[in-house]
Amino acid sequence: MTESAGPRRTLLVVEDDPTINQALTDRLVAEGFDVVRAFDGPGAVTAYEQHEPDAVLLDVMLPGFDGLEVCRRIQAHSPVPVLMLTARAEEMDVLVGLGVGADDYVTKPFRMREVVARVRALLRRVDRAAELARAQEPQVTLGDLLLDRAARRVLVGGTEVHLTPLEFDLLTMLAEQPGTVCGRESLMTQVWGWSDAHGTRTLDSHVKSLRAKIGAGRVRTVHGVGYALEVAGGAQV
Repeated sequence: MTESAGPRRTLLVVEDDPTINQALTDRLVAEGFDVVRAFDGPGAVTAYEQHEPDAVLLDVMLPGFDGLEVCRRIQAHSPVPVLMLTARAEEMDVLVGLGVGADDYVTKPFRMREVVARVRALLRRVDRAAELARAQEPQVTLGDLLLDRAARRVLVGGTEVHLTPLEFDLLTMLAEQPGTVCGRESLMTQVWGWSDAHGTRTLDSHVKSLRAKIGAGRVRTVHGVGYALEVAGGAQV
């Protein structure tokens, strides 16, 4: 079933297997998306720069250079939601993939219905984040951390820190109530737009990446419950 509300979205499908690439393209077009295709690493980066899609479906194993390198390059160009397509579900592969800026992943063989649902969830998150940015105060100061919602920028100690779109949204949610624990289910639902057992590892991976960028001591883990943003000196809006 297609979603007709709002403007048509453009997706970049990067998959070197022609059969899978075509199947994804056919299903996404049927769901109401415009689709741009690429079959290798260099072609993916070129297609992204030319078309500036709203989201990217990105295979990990690609000719030229792999999907992780593609993800690094396109995120450096301009933040965009990325759904990784991988045949490897081992923890290290997931952590590495998310560390370069991927928002989510599905493992092969995947169901087309799941891929479409994940894509729609990513796009809803982007739209929701934009709406919140317009509705809230543009900046919040948490100790030496400055969160600029309007510009989607984060500075730590006066130095800008590059966050992926989802890392920024995760930090924004935690910053709404600094020091207060945000439950895992709540974070998954409000940041990702869905929650399931698969997603808990995705959440943990993003928290790990966020800690590496803003400082490990800023995000406290409450085991079995969730996470809290700890900031010395309190918050100022």
